[in-house]
Amino acid sequence: MDPSNLSHFFMAWLDPSLLGLTALGTLGGVYVGAIPGLSVTMAVSILISFTFSWEVNNALALMVGVFCGGVYGGSRSAILLNIPGAPAAIATSFDGYPLAERGEAGAAIGVSTLISLVGGMIGVLVLAVAAPLVSEFALQFAPRDYLLLAAMGLLLVGGLSGDSMAKGIFAGALGVTLGMVGMDPMTAEGRFTFGTVALLGGIHYVIAMIGLFGISESLYQLHMLNLKPVKQNVDKIIPSWSVILKYLPLSIRTSFIGVIIGALPGTGGDIAALMAYDHAKRTVKKPSRPFGKGAYEGLIAPESANNAAIGGAYIPMLTLGIPGDAVTAVMIGALYIHGLKPGPMLMLETPHLFWFTVGNLCLSNIFMVIFGLTGIRIFAKMVELPRGILIPVITVLSVVGTYTIQNSIIDVYWMLGFGLAGYFLKMFGFQVAPIILGIILGPLMDMSYRRTVMSCGDNMDEFFLSFFINPLTCVLTLSVFFMIFSQTPLWTALKARFRKPGPPETGTNP
Repeated sequence: MDPSNLSHFFMAWLDPSLLGLTALGTLGGVYVGAIPGLSVTMAVSILISFTFSWEVNNALALMVGVFCGGVYGGSRSAILLNIPGAPAAIATSFDGYPLAERGEAGAAIGVSTLISLVGGMIGVLVLAVAAPLVSEFALQFAPRDYLLLAAMGLLLVGGLSGDSMAKGIFAGALGVTLGMVGMDPMTAEGRFTFGTVALLGGIHYVIAMIGLFGISESLYQLHMLNLKPVKQNVDKIIPSWSVILKYLPLSIRTSFIGVIIGALPGTGGDIAALMAYDHAKRTVKKPSRPFGKGAYEGLIAPESANNAAIGGAYIPMLTLGIPGDAVTAVMIGALYIHGLKPGPMLMLETPHLFWFTVGNLCLSNIFMVIFGLTGIRIFAKMVELPRGILIPVITVLSVVGTYTIQNSIIDVYWMLGFGLAGYFLKMFGFQVAPIILGIILGPLMDMSYRRTVMSCGDNMDEFFLSFFINPLTCVLTLSVFFMIFSQTPLWTALKARFRKPGPPETGTNP
């Protein structure tokens, strides 16, 4: 690294004002991310209005801290209350909340915090070393590739649908249908609005997430009011080095998954975490517990991936001027406000800004660990509250969080409706996570499919052949076919034939 670049890398570390702003942003991001409904995108958007008159370094230091802290903070409410504070923490709740139900909330948060550091640092390392290469790879994705990527995300409901694949597919399809509600992005005509103006804006996935996870969980917990709260073990929060080394190979693999998915424009930590969780389920032969019942591998994989996706999202933003996710889309606006032009010329005209951002991301990850490991005992007490107190608290947080999204009481009604629907779905054995994923991935599938069809005209033969001509598309197509085949009884029979008998699974702590 050039000495001048090195000085810009450590600028935020050595300047007291930049150091303080990064710490303040990270601390605020952790708690913004932990509150359902308060998204990182919203927080960064609000900061732009306050920081447009600041120096660019001060503004970026604060926003980078909020970004890193917010992605991590979503895991806290996901682990303790089964309410993901952010979409990127949906996969964290699959095994994080069962760990809290076992009284291991302290260990779960401790492990997830340090693993988040691993993922975040790997994301920053790839950003610093391979930004041009990864961004060039991301540019090779055509609309048909995004269609296949979204289809892969929906097919992952097979691993999230409990005992019934059919119920998982139904939930995912329901989510896609809900994601189509609103104005058609290509014709501006209403779809599934039934003539209601309130539906033209579509259904916000965060509103659905709060209702399906928060309110439905509160209603479900009413059946267990007489059960005593589980005493949380918070005596040992920081895991030993042996535990970190044990899970390090998995976290490194899922971190690279997070970087690659994060570098794809329009994706983000939520899709990265989901694919990392599926990767862990497919590759970990002997998990600490069965996945979905408190496996630490199921906690580590999404947490390393969604934090690594932060560095990945910065790659197309800084090198191409294309946002990797919603937060970097807002940050591009902030750079333009400060007179900068994100894209290829940014690296040539203002290379110091690139290295300042890399150093600031590293510093934010360090503050994330410091603030993440503090206050765990207080947070863990939330789970030990009697259900008669905890359920009203969750309900109030859900209502307030929903209202603050768009300051609309209509959103609160939608959220309560989703909560009631989620309650009945849970009672009949349906998982609600595939619905959220469907709402998020549905618009991406819709746009990608229609752009692919438009590029082929009326020639359907060319449409189908296009999925096998390009090497990248061919690999993704074969991956989709394999994922479908892996959910069939024939694949289960083949695995049973060639699998060697091993010792039974045990339920051990990390």
